[in-house]
This record gives sequence, structure tokens and C-alpha cells, in this order.
Amino acid sequence: MAITIELPHVGESVVEGTIGKWHKQPGDKVKRYEPLVEVVTDKVTMDVPSPVAGSLLKILAQEGETIPMGAPIAEMETTDAPPDSTAPSPASTSPAASSVSPQSVSQPGGTTGYLLHDVGPVGPTGGGPNDPAAIEFVEPAPPADAKPARHSPAVRRLANESNVDISQVTGSGMGGRITRDDVLAYIKTSPKSGQSSQPMTPVQATPTPPVTTPSAISVEPGPDEEHVTLTPVRRMIADAMVRSVSQIPHAWSTVEVDVTNLVAFRSQVRDEFQRREGVDLTYLPFVIKAVVESLKEHPTLNATWGGDKIILKKRINIGIAVAAPVGLMVPVIHDADRLSIAGLAVAGRDIVMRARDNKLTLDDVQGGTFTLNNTGALGSIISQPIINHPQAAIMTTEAIQKRPVVRDDAIAIRSMMNLCMSFDHRINDGAESGGFLQAVKSRLESMGRDTPIY
Repeated sequence: MAITIELPHVGESVVEGTIGKWHKQPGDKVKRYEPLVEVVTDKVTMDVPSPVAGSLLKILAQEGETIPMGAPIAEMETTDAPPDSTAPSPASTSPAASSVSPQSVSQPGGTTGYLLHDVGPVGPTGGGPNDPAAIEFVEPAPPADAKPARHSPAVRRLANESNVDISQVTGSGMGGRITRDDVLAYIKTSPKSGQSSQPMTPVQATPTPPVTTPSAISVEPGPDEEHVTLTPVRRMIADAMVRSVSQIPHAWSTVEVDVTNLVAFRSQVRDEFQRREGVDLTYLPFVIKAVVESLKEHPTLNATWGGDKIILKKRINIGIAVAAPVGLMVPVIHDADRLSIAGLAVAGRDIVMRARDNKLTLDDVQGGTFTLNNTGALGSIISQPIINHPQAAIMTTEAIQKRPVVRDDAIAIRSMMNLCMSFDHRINDGAESGGFLQAVKSRLESMGRDTPIY
């Protein structure tokens, strides 16, 4: 019998995915649970396994196409019965599938796929059910006889930035769903598309220039130009950055830190730590330790904006920005405040290596409450990072340099490092952000031979 394979849901706020690469082509034999297609979401790249054994008849979603979760992606010929909804696939590469209750899985007749209904929402940076981002991206389902009103975040942002009344756009997607291409076609063909019939409320008092739209419209390259097609990950990174700078009022601050004693201490224990733990002892776990202890004293830096309230996070989950081959990834060390410096070194090494090997799971990239970026590894000495929406702040550690500084009215050569932080000015002012940076600075400058590693 022929069945339809659907793009599985992986969380309420992950409303769409982009087809990265098909591992099978029409006519190929497929084993049950064998990777069928690579899907890119704004969280992670994952392989979707085949729920049945059989042969691939037809591909319904092409590589590079962005479709809503639950949409059909392929047709297969199989003699297998659809997987028992009470027994999730043991080989499923979706981490959500292994922890779903039987009540949360539904499989409509004639289709197969894991549709998760009662899982916690996943925000842009992995927030929980109280994250404002999760509330923002989840809309009530329309009545069965009504025109579909649920639009993806990318479609809503594009319509907002172009001042387009989305109700005037005709959808070409499944069930009349409006896609980005529909909005772009409306912009291109309608001379008055910049004026909507209803006044639209800007995100900020000062209108943000439409960053996404110009780059999305096809333009022929000039004789001295080369146009590079966006990868799905690059497009999602771009959308995330636009969302952050357009919705969060960024403020910025930096402090100098004297890490001379820390540099000497790390040099003394580095080789022994490498032999004992099998991982290199970088400066990052020392910084993470200073950050998590300082976040306990300054909880408004471990928070999100809730519209009419500030949401303080009780857990401290540190996201680490990693330059992976597919693009920027931010895997998370959960409950980082419970780990020693040695534990942070091991956990950090693990998630960084899996990010670079493209082996992160959804759990690895969700739940972050504060982000660190080691731009110093790139030789940077000062930077102004973009906040990982919807968090309250992001901090960078810059390159350690030996510089002449004044100590006790004398010039001394010290190992100096800059800490740079961007923060959400709705949640924190200069006093709070400055107090947090000074707390991190004080802890780093006090680290030395008496600092416990374990």
C-alpha cells in the first residue's frame, strides 16, 4: 500500500523546517528507521527516519523548500503497518520522540509521522513554556471552515517589514497556507503593496529598515559580482539576527580584566588535567564558573522579557556559541552552576565537538538562559555581540594580551582580557549590567593556585 510520510513535529514553537538533503531517491529501498531526509529547523539539523520499510515512490518536498511541521514530504510503498503509536521508534533520531507519552502521538489514517501535541514549547533559544517567544509564535488553530490564519514567523516578519496586509495575500501552500514566496510575489506585483489597509504597529518607536526583503528578491548578478545561494542554516541565522535586533533594544558595555594569575595557574595544571581527564583545560570553563556564580547575584541577567513582566529563570543554562561547519550553533550546558571547573571543561568539550560534527540533538540546543561567545579565539580584542533572543544578555571573552598597565603607581606587564556584553535595556540598566560585569571581573581576577578545579 502507498502511504504519505509527514514532517514530524518537534515542539510547538518549531512551526516549520527546511528540507536539507534527501538521503533516498524515488525507487530506492528504505529500511524502517533508516535516515530518510535531513531537515533543518531554527534549533538543529536532524535526520528524519523512515517509520516503515518499503520503497520511496515520490518526493513531495524538494531540497531547500521550507514547509510547516506536519506537512507531507514523501510517498512510500510498503507492506508494513504504521508504527504502533504506543511504542516510539527506538532508532528515531528525534530526541523528542523517545520521551513522548502515548497520548501525545497521533497518526491520521493514510499517513505516518510522529505528531507531538503535549510537548513543552521550544523557543528560539530553547525556552520553556513561560518563554515569551513561545507565546509569540503559537497561534490558536482556525476553524475548519475558515481561511488558514496561522503563518510562520518568517512570513509574519517579512509582511511586517514590508508593511504588507497579510490578509490580502493569496496562499499557494498546502491548504492555502501563505509562504514567503507568496508575500514576495505580492510585493513585486502590487504597486501599492507597501500600504496596507490596516495600520500596522511597529515593533519599535523608530521603524526598522526592511533587512530581509531586498536580499530575498531575485536580482541578476552584475559582471563583477557573484551571488551565493543561502543555505537553510544561513537563512535561519539571518532571520534570528534580524528578530533579535528588531525586537530587543540593545545596550553595550565592556570591562578590562587582569587575568595574569589565572594564566599562570592554568599553565601549571593544564598538562596534569589533560592526562587525567583527556580534554584540554581552556580558559572557557573558568569564565563559565565566574559567570554562573555572578548570575546568582544578578538574576535579572538570567531572564527574559515578558511584555508586562520580567521572567527570571531559576535554572542557569549557559549557551556556548560555536562556529560549526554548517553555521553558528549555540549548544547549551544545562545547570552549569552545579558543575565544577573540571565538569564544565568536560561538558563544554563534549557539546562543542558534537556541534562541529553536526551531532547535536534538540535537547542540546534548548533551554539556554545566558550565552557566552569566545570571540578571543578569533583574535578579537573587542566586540559588540547580538543577543540570543529572547535572553537578557550575551557576553564575549576577548583575546588575552600582555599589555603595560599601571599597578601600585608603577608600570607592569600584565595579561589583560576584555569582557564585552550586550544586554536588553528593557530588563537591565547600566547599573545592573555594570554590577554583573564587575562581579565576573572580580571572580576571574581572584582565580589562582588556590582555586579548586574539582
